[in-house]
Amino acid sequence: MRIPAHSVCTAIRDDIVSGVFERGSRLTEEQLARRYGVSRVPVREALRTLESEGFVTTRRHVGACVAEPTDQEAADLLEVRQLLEPLGAARAAQRRTEAHLKVLRGLVRLGQERARRGQGEDLRSLGAWFHETLAQASGSPALTAPLTQLRHKIAWMYVVDQPAHPVESWAEHGAIVDAVARGDAERARSLTALHAERAAAVHRLRRTERGREKVRVSQHAVNTASART
Repeated sequence: MRIPAHSVCTAIRDDIVSGVFERGSRLTEEQLARRYGVSRVPVREALRTLESEGFVTTRRHVGACVAEPTDQEAADLLEVRQLLEPLGAARAAQRRTEAHLKVLRGLVRLGQERARRGQGEDLRSLGAWFHETLAQASGSPALTAPLTQLRHKIAWMYVVDQPAHPVESWAEHGAIVDAVARGDAERARSLTALHAERAAAVHRLRRTERGREKVRVSQHAVNTASART
């Protein structure tokens, strides 16, 4: 059975984002194929995709390595997100489905509940799910794809602190959904722009130490469920 390259790509990207492979560390096809239990063919394809996304770079006489973005490149990501997310929200106000609204409203209810209880870890995952759903509600793959990639890269480069007032933050989420539900594109855009600007303030650049072990020793097999369907 051939494992799809996109499954291998997702596994490598997740390990880069989570710090299993540190910035600057070398990525060999043999090493990755062994780690994920696949042949070198999907690994090679995955590395090409990750290079196009900016997670991997190819160095002369070394080969594929995890990229080492500069502080300026990291700052640019937050700025680009502040431009794209409001556009996505405006498009969502025009194109969202009832299914999108149901999910968004459910996430806001959960987020507000968790915020009142001070459950920070849940809030991070709920927030990511909220913004992913909002992007999908735009009905535009041209927006959804770069926003998804931005979320991956920002999670890789930044530590996100808990907002000082999480209840207020989730009230902002609720207001965005209300605007989207009413089809008010301009209000959805302005509310999301303000929310993205405030969210940028709780992002801190990650700092990595040089010389630490580059790869954890545990094996990590690729989820092959998608290969069976």
